[in-house]
Amino acid sequence: MKNLHTVNRLEVLKNSKRILKNPLPFHNEKFKEFGHTFKVQTGWNQDIVFTKNPGFIKHILQKQHKAYQKSTLQTKDLAKYIGNGILTSNGEHWRTHRRMVQPAFHKKKLANLMTTVREAILSEIKGIPSHKTVDVYGLMSNLAFQVVAQSLFSNDNIREEMNRLQFVTETNQRMLIKEMRQPYLNWWFKLSGKIDKHLKLSEEAKQLLGTLINNRRDATLEKDDLLDMLLQARYEDGTPMPQKQLIDEVLILFTAGHETTANVLSFLLYLLAKHPQAQEKAYQEATKVNLESDAILPNLAQLPYIQNCIEEAMRLFPPAYVIDRVAIQDDTFEDMHIPKGTMILMSIYELHRHEDFWEKPDSFYPDRFNEIDKKVYQEYYYPFGAGPRMCVGNNFAMYEMIITVAEILKKYTITTDSNKVEINPLISLKPKEVPLQFIPRI
Repeated sequence: MKNLHTVNRLEVLKNSKRILKNPLPFHNEKFKEFGHTFKVQTGWNQDIVFTKNPGFIKHILQKQHKAYQKSTLQTKDLAKYIGNGILTSNGEHWRTHRRMVQPAFHKKKLANLMTTVREAILSEIKGIPSHKTVDVYGLMSNLAFQVVAQSLFSNDNIREEMNRLQFVTETNQRMLIKEMRQPYLNWWFKLSGKIDKHLKLSEEAKQLLGTLINNRRDATLEKDDLLDMLLQARYEDGTPMPQKQLIDEVLILFTAGHETTANVLSFLLYLLAKHPQAQEKAYQEATKVNLESDAILPNLAQLPYIQNCIEEAMRLFPPAYVIDRVAIQDDTFEDMHIPKGTMILMSIYELHRHEDFWEKPDSFYPDRFNEIDKKVYQEYYYPFGAGPRMCVGNNFAMYEMIITVAEILKKYTITTDSNKVEINPLISLKPKEVPLQFIPRI
């Protein structure tokens, strides 16, 4: 580690304003200057290792995953707002609850949910304004949030509660980003009462979810949705998940489940608007597949080009643009010794645009996922992470996005006058604004 090029804390301080706004250009400059792995001094006793080396990333996430765990950025800083669930925990707590949550996202279980998912999507795209420029991110955020709400609660009468929950999660995320990128101001955030204000919002969200969960229990109805599956989950001794843990898991499903999907859909619709030939090819494919039947899942397999478009959008704009880990024991990768306690940030954004692995890496070319063998590109493609901590909802998200794109394209031609979409790296990679026009198809 001592031989790695180092960005000193003075340079970090000089660039603090631009890092707070968007750290990715700073990362890119340093990768170009120092190569695929370097260190950054972020505090008096803390260095962070940045890497886009695919072998090192696979080593951490898959081959030696037991030697690493999530950092306090997630297990402490993020957890204080969204609870101690599978996204924000480590060790035995994570393993136990991952085993309990995993069955809810099995393909056979998801097959029963897809009709509900499609109905929620159709309900939301009815409200897309036509023949006028709109910021599609807001539309996709609402769509994805309602999909998660319907999949969890199967209830049409909770939109007001869901809108409030959406506001709380997005407001708290903006506060967390300030804490993470301006750690030298954390004393002020605490003293001024800002953190307490956002913790109260988080408690409000948990109380809201607790009421909805209790209403389901009191109704003694089985709806075969995600909430039912979580209510039926049992520990090894046969006991159910405690209310507090159940609320934490549900809040995390809302936070992670809607945001990443909304991000990818927004970027993808922009890319399709900028590439009319790809949009037409996806449209022609969508018109040949019937999604109105109860057996939606097998029909989604008949939309491979739309899936390629989604995968290409996640390559260019990966929702988890960086993944953090901390070494919990001494480790070695190639000729590099990694001491216990080392924090590592893996830049998925940089890896997905690495010119050594992708031809024309900055171009939108969905067919590349047909032309490259999956066993080859999965060595340097991590849209949902990898290893045991790979996103538990990856299949759900993919099905949801395929249905959304197919149904939108059947109804609209998408255009844009914008030449660029600006990115907004928060907890996940968001777009700042995506101005699109939706022209109804005749």
